[in-house]
Amino acid sequence: MKSSRAFTLACALLLGATPALAVEKRVLRIDGLIVSQKHGVILLQAKGAVQTGGWTKPRLRVMRADGRTLTVEFLASPPPPAMTVIDALVPVNAEARVKGRAASVRVLADQNEITSQVLR
Repeated sequence: MKSSRAFTLACALLLGATPALAVEKRVLRIDGLIVSQKHGVILLQAKGAVQTGGWTKPRLRVMRADGRTLTVEFLASPPPPAMTVIDALVPVNAEARVKGRAASVRVLADQNEITSQVLR
């Protein structure tokens, strides 16, 4: 009897402790982009903003590359709905290294995009 209660309690704790997976969304805007290329690797450094506090894991995700232009999304995980957050623009930064070559890089955010030539 005790072992079944312990098992039930352990399962309930594990199920309750499992956070819902946050779906990544594009950040609100991109404010700056620096792109350079060296030894076949493109270095991307992006600065932008999200609309509230609580956003986590900002990153750059490659969408497509056509040999000339590399298109990237600036993403982050929004806060959970029940979380209390600051209601103000909050800066975010992300960096990525992509193997390959390109003449330009286009980074997409929710409200804008920036295209930059690749510096060699």
